[in-house]
Amino acid sequence: MEDGDIESVMAIEQAAYPFPWSEGIFRDCMRVGYTCVVCEQHDRLCGYAVLSVSAGEAHILNVCVEPGFQGQGLGRRLLEYLLELASIGRVDTVLLEVRPSNDPARALYDALGFNEIGRRRAYYPARHSTREDALVLAKALMPENLGPA
Repeated sequence: MEDGDIESVMAIEQAAYPFPWSEGIFRDCMRVGYTCVVCEQHDRLCGYAVLSVSAGEAHILNVCVEPGFQGQGLGRRLLEYLLELASIGRVDTVLLEVRPSNDPARALYDALGFNEIGRRRAYYPARHSTREDALVLAKALMPENLGPA
């Protein structure tokens, strides 16, 4: 992800989420050195992801595919790429949060080997001034995937 991608990223973010990240959040993620990647298809930016790595852990902060491109495996490819980067970075565990109501994302995370390890109460904003819990998921990366020290 580069500065020139932010306009497209924001358009996708706003189309995909009722409570989108702000442009400032994306810029801050890039500024502090988080791994921010984009996915393009037919020369069109159609998805993105943000990964934070620190002290042997990685946290997937955002994965999004433009609604018109969903269901084509792009989210899976973005996640697999982040997991590969985490493994190269010698990460032991990858964490993320997901809304319990986001069935497609939960199915994808399950298929990729993530397991529920907790719940953050009232974590996400929701409609009608309410809040929705977040499920905390984790995936342990196998030592054999980490390679020699």
